This record gives sequence, structure tokens and C-alpha cells, in this order.
Amino acid sequence: MARMSADERRESVIRAAMHEFARGGYYGTSTEAIAKRVGVSQPYLFRLFPNKQAIFLAAVARCMADIRLVFEEAAKDLQGADPFKVLGEAYIQLIADHPDKLQMQLQTYVTVAAAEAAGEPEFGEMVRAAWMELWDTVHVPLGADADATTTFMAYGMLINTLAAMGFPPEHRVWEGCYAAVQADSDAGSAPAAGPGVGADAGAGTDAGAGPGAGVAEG
Repeated sequence: MARMSADERRESVIRAAMHEFARGGYYGTSTEAIAKRVGVSQPYLFRLFPNKQAIFLAAVARCMADIRLVFEEAAKDLQGADPFKVLGEAYIQLIADHPDKLQMQLQTYVTVAAAEAAGEPEFGEMVRAAWMELWDTVHVPLGADADATTTFMAYGMLINTLAAMGFPPEHRVWEGCYAAVQADSDAGSAPAAGPGVGADAGAGTDAGAGPGAGVAEG
């Protein structure tokens, strides 16, 4: 078997880090656990990344980039279809297939908030920039309308919270959420979420989920 290049090994570290950080968070995950999952030593890990923070930020960047790519691809095939529905369904499928994407996002918000409280705003600079790239990616397909984009992302954060607290899909708290999630819930799936979700942003608009909602098969 051919040996992995440094770039390939770095990619393996990023993927392993996303898995570990998604479950343990920044402060609860050791670099030893990441190295073990990749199958390398800690000294080798730090040949690829200068420190734990750099590994975490690389994992965040990859998570956000993966989500952004899903939106970019979905936006290519709108062809007059409702962008809320198309983008939302694409994101729901992503979260269903890759739940780490949801968990990593939630851990990211906690980590940035802790850093801000500790007077370390630079920790969140890259994260905020990556999140704004997500915003800009859906902003154009949603008609470059700030209100529509805000609604799309805001519903995602609500669904993040409800899903994280474990509300079952049949609970009345979901009744005010957008139609796409309710339909999936009625089908027996359990809602999950990411950084933003679509809702009915105007008369006649069929709602969808954005970078903040997904469905994990129950």
C-alpha cells in the first residue's frame, strides 16, 4: 500500500478532528484522541498543525465549506423552483447523511462564545468569516433579499435549539416551524439542524431548510 502524502495525512487529520470535536467539543477533546483516530503519533500531528486551536479551526473551516458546497450545487439546479425548498432539501439530506456536520456547528458556537467571554475575539474571526460565506451563498438564490435570508437562517437556529434539546418530532413546539420540517416529521423522521433554515419568507413561498436544519433518521 502506497504511503500517504503529507496533504493526504492532513486531510485525514481534519476529518478525524471533525469527528472527535463534534462529540467532545474543543475543550473536551484531546489531540491524543485525534492522533489515535488517524493512526499517527502526537508529534507527527504537530508537524502538520502548530497547535490544537489550528486543528479545530481547520475542522470548522472544512465543515462550513462542505455545507457551502451543498448550497452552491443546489443553487445551480433551481430552474424556476422555489429556492427555499431546493436549498432546504439539500441541507436536510446533508445532515441526514453526515450528522457530524450538525454537531460540529453546535460545538463551534459554544467554543467561540467561550473564547469571546475570555477576551479572545481572534478565535472567532475565521468562524465568523466562514459563517458569512454561508450567508452570502444563500443570499443570492434567495433573491438577494436581506429579510428572506435572515428568516432562512433564523429558523435554522430555532431548529438547532429544539433538536439539541431533544424535542420529539410530534411535539407541539414544532407546529410553528416551516412546512418542510413538519412534513418530514409526519413521515416519522426526527428533525435535526445546522446553522440556518428556511421558512415562509413571504406570501406564496414554500418554506425550506437552510444551513441550520436537517433530518436524522429515527
